[in-house]
Amino acid sequence: MKIYSNRIDGDARIDGDPELFLDPSDLLEPGEIPPPLELAELETTGAAHEAAITELEGIGVRARLLIADEYAGIANVLRDAAASPDPWVGPDPTQDHAWLDPQGRSTAVVRAERRNIAVRAAALELAVRLGISESMVRTRAAHADTLRERCPQIWEAFRAGRVNERNASSAAQQAATLPARSTDAWAKFDEQLAGSAQTLAPGKFRTRARVVRDRVHPEHIDERHKRAKDERNTWFQPEPDGMASFTVFTTADKVMLVQRYAEAHARHLRAQDGEERTLAQLRADVVLDLITRGMSIRTETSAWRARASVAITVPVMTLLGHDDEPATLDGYGPIDTDTARRLAGGASSWVRILTHPVTGTVLDVDRTAYRVPKALQRWLGVRDQVCTGPGCLRSARDCDIDHRLDWQYGGKTADTNLSPLCERHHVIKTKSKWVLYRDEATGAKWWVSPTALKVPVDPPPF
Repeated sequence: MKIYSNRIDGDARIDGDPELFLDPSDLLEPGEIPPPLELAELETTGAAHEAAITELEGIGVRARLLIADEYAGIANVLRDAAASPDPWVGPDPTQDHAWLDPQGRSTAVVRAERRNIAVRAAALELAVRLGISESMVRTRAAHADTLRERCPQIWEAFRAGRVNERNASSAAQQAATLPARSTDAWAKFDEQLAGSAQTLAPGKFRTRARVVRDRVHPEHIDERHKRAKDERNTWFQPEPDGMASFTVFTTADKVMLVQRYAEAHARHLRAQDGEERTLAQLRADVVLDLITRGMSIRTETSAWRARASVAITVPVMTLLGHDDEPATLDGYGPIDTDTARRLAGGASSWVRILTHPVTGTVLDVDRTAYRVPKALQRWLGVRDQVCTGPGCLRSARDCDIDHRLDWQYGGKTADTNLSPLCERHHVIKTKSKWVLYRDEATGAKWWVSPTALKVPVDPPPF
């Protein structure tokens, strides 16, 4: 029976007995996959827990191997799409000597666009087939390419199952921010992290990778900080039970200032008589109070009201208090009844849409908001709610209204021929071999990918 150990140096002893040494041939080599123990062997040893640990160790290695293979495969498909766009976007028109671009673009610009669209179309195909998001497909391809080029030692260990996915991703993220032609910095980064990528837990490795990246970066941090400031942004993430997360990415000094302000005020409030909220609750309330206080000042201008307009769909019986069917907040999903009634109570920055309590048919579309879209656009937003691209959750109000059959080919401006598509999926539909079909009898819609995969249009999420 082989004994498997993660130790790579020194002697291995059984149960700490100084007299019982293992033969080096009985140790698992780095990257070697532990095989499952036979039943007869389990009966001999009687160590079911040891067998389970050994089995899980083997499963872990095999899982890492498969994940690394997936990264490599995704990168290969997208790389091939860029090199050979025709299967994804059709024949190259620039090959025709009589061809002239209607927009007056050069051959080089058109071919570059074809490569870009081909990669987008291939990424969407992989996202559907693998059951992951397009952004994850692009991220995994980018990480594989970065590790292959800039961190060959870490890449080799990842492909051998010795580095977990989170450490590989952390290394790729940091290596990608090193200057494009600084091969010396790449080599130092790879050399200093190749060992710890195989041994450190993801949290510690992420910190170490960031420190090593700063240490080997040839550019001064002041210059890097100036560029990083341009990337500041915010993100909204829906959460269960009528909750949501709001993330701000900006300079550390401002974030620390807000955090310390929230902490100090939360502790002050916590010390007051009768205060029952926890520190965590108070910190959240203080930060939101700061933001909403600023919003209350800005709502005095009509322009702000237009930007803040949000739709809420409320079953009419819920609004009247005769039912508790949840309302739907545009861009989020179901919300609690009290909040729905409060928002539908007359605030001019909210668009109220009343639905039939049985059929769900739209009964009334509120037109008191500052900026009112056309009735057809409003109906499409109610019907589809989000982009009709495969897997996309971008709100319909932030999408283009696309003619399924192009206007120039006789497509009508009617709800049967219109659907919301975000900019990314609109471009893919228009310029790649992805095609959107509709059954005129049933109204069912589906996509067909460049590789002939049929993908039903996702139903509304709420």
